[in-house]
Amino acid sequence: MPTQEEIYQKVSATLVEALNVDEEEIQPGSTLQGDLGAESIDFLDIVFRLERNFGIKIPRGELFPESIFQGDPEFVADGRVTDKGLAELRSKMPFADLKSFESNPKVEHISNLFTVDMITRYIQGKLSGK
Repeated sequence: MPTQEEIYQKVSATLVEALNVDEEEIQPGSTLQGDLGAESIDFLDIVFRLERNFGIKIPRGELFPESIFQGDPEFVADGRVTDKGLAELRSKMPFADLKSFESNPKVEHISNLFTVDMITRYIQGKLSGK
C-alpha cells in the first residue's frame, strides 16, 4: 500500500490536472472551492480521475456527499448545522476533519471541509479497505 505522502502527491497531481491549477497552489489545507476554484461540475471530474489514478471505485455521493441536509430542519436550523446534523456529517464523512467546523457550524462553511488533506485521508481509507 502506498504511504500517506505518496497518496497525497498523487491526489495533488490529480487536482492540478482536474482544476488546471499550479502545483504550488495545492497545500494539505487548501479547500477545493475557496482556494482552488472548483465548481460543482469539477467534483465529477475529480472523482473520475481519482478512480482511474488509484484503481478504485468511489460510489456516488461518498466522497462528496450531495446536499446532505436538503433543508432538513433536524439537521439545519437558522443557518447552522444542529447537533444531529453534525452527527450525520461525522457518519457520512468520517475522513473529514470537523474540529474547526464544529466550533462554528454555519451551513455556508461546509464547503471548507473539502480539502486536499480530506481527499488524501479518504483515498488512504479506501486503499486500506476501511
